[in-house]
Parts: sequence; structure tokens; C-alpha cells
Amino acid sequence: MQVKIGSLVKFYALLLLSEGPKHGYTLMKELENRFGKKISASQVYPFLNILKKNKLIQVLKKSERDKKVYSLTRKGSLFLSSFLQRFGNLLHASISAKIISCSHCGCKIYEGSYKETLNGKELVFCCKHCAKSFKRCHCIFQ
Repeated sequence: MQVKIGSLVKFYALLLLSEGPKHGYTLMKELENRFGKKISASQVYPFLNILKKNKLIQVLKKSERDKKVYSLTRKGSLFLSSFLQRFGNLLHASISAKIISCSHCGCKIYEGSYKETLNGKELVFCCKHCAKSFKRCHCIFQ
């Protein structure tokens, strides 16, 4: 059985388990606090069962009233690290294509750039002050 992380609830559940062992109920309450909305048992417990079947988590002990304490295994920690690496790579690929550099100071700009056309060439700056400074330094454009 393959483990799929197709929702933020599952993603955060894994992250919360990486912080340390938790009861399923505690996990649900922490997810509710993070998302600001009700999280149902049907969103958490089936996922915990999948993680357990894949040996990504283990039940450490059963506490009062037969409550289970879940903990990431070493395999689970490696799975989470691998997932975070892949997620980071996807995020980097999607964002880096949209990042440009200021023509003057070189700072990275994601949005809100300032553009000026100088000598028929459109240049991108982080702000109009950099554009002004650039024009002063490169008097050939004036």
C-alpha cells in the first residue's frame, strides 16, 4: 500500500507526529488549532491506520481508556524527510521561474517590481530608487 499525502491535514498530521508522540485525539485538536476549523476523526484515524500498516508510525502504548499513543518510526521520519525534500523541490521550481533580479542591486523580486525602459530595453528594478541610482551610475542611458 502506497502512502499518499494529498491534503494539508495529512501533511500537518505527519509534521505534528514528528514533534513527538501523540494521542489521536490530541492530534485532531492540534490540527483544529492549526486550521481553525473542525477536523473529523474520519480525516485522521484512517490515515493513521495507513501509516501504521506501512510501518511509518507505531503505537507506543495504550493509555487510560485504551487511548493509543502514536509515534513516527525511523522509517516514518525518513519518509517525512523525503516528502519534505520533494515538496521543497516542487515549491522551488514553481517559484524560481517567477523570481527576477533587480538590474541595479541584484536583490530577488517575486512580485511588485518596478520597470523602466532605457535605450529601448526594459529593465526590472526592485524600486524606483534603484532605477534612479542605476541611471546615475550608467550615464550612457541618460
